[in-house]
Amino acid sequence: MMEKNDQDNMNRAKELIFSSDKILVFSGAGLSTESGIPDFRSPGGVWSKYDPSDFYFDRIVSDEKAREKYWQMSTEMWETMKDARPNKGHLAIKKLEDMGKLLCIVTQNIDNLHQKAGNSPHKIIEIHGTAITVSCLTCKKRWPREEIQEWIGQGIRAPKCDRCGGILKPDTISFGQAMPLDKMELAFGMAETCDLCLVLGSSLVVYPAAEIPHHAKRNGAYLIIINRDPTPMDALADVVLREGIGNVLWQILGG
Repeated sequence: MMEKNDQDNMNRAKELIFSSDKILVFSGAGLSTESGIPDFRSPGGVWSKYDPSDFYFDRIVSDEKAREKYWQMSTEMWETMKDARPNKGHLAIKKLEDMGKLLCIVTQNIDNLHQKAGNSPHKIIEIHGTAITVSCLTCKKRWPREEIQEWIGQGIRAPKCDRCGGILKPDTISFGQAMPLDKMELAFGMAETCDLCLVLGSSLVVYPAAEIPHHAKRNGAYLIIINRDPTPMDALADVVLREGIGNVLWQILGG
């Protein structure tokens, strides 16, 4: 493993990217912070203001007061991401697709920025869901997030379905909520197919998502990690770069 962010690391990363044809991009919160979206787990983030145990899925479903608090927290998060724009890192990933090298994007992010950057929707696997839509947990009716936020703005603290009266929830994965089996199976299948896994801005501590890059490495793929802080998988990586994602990727791709 090459750990220092020097020219040798950059050259090695460039060599691996340009020699690969099936790149799995695994993106986390560190990519979105470069678009001005806070890392909600960092000091001062949303999770330092709220008790995460209040937002376990079973509490959201069973306790209206918990749902009200959940929507208060979720609205705070939404305000930070609704107008965010893709950064150079997102645009570099789009360039990988334009070059014919992108197998897929497996993202922990819920902010829709890969779609805004122009990546093909069928190449994006949102394993933690998306914040841009809201669904009824009973009848599955779906709304654009903006419409439900208008309800919140009108004083509705825990919105309910206007068709069946069921509980509404953003289409994100909450603590204690089952991961989407179809998306996880697809992501692990892609990890077995890729020749390079490019981890961008993930701490690689949230499971089962963090198992995906490990699975790619076990199945013979090269592993590049670009993240400002150390991760538990740095020792497995072929290249580790601890710099801003957008600038590094843009430089590697000759942008």
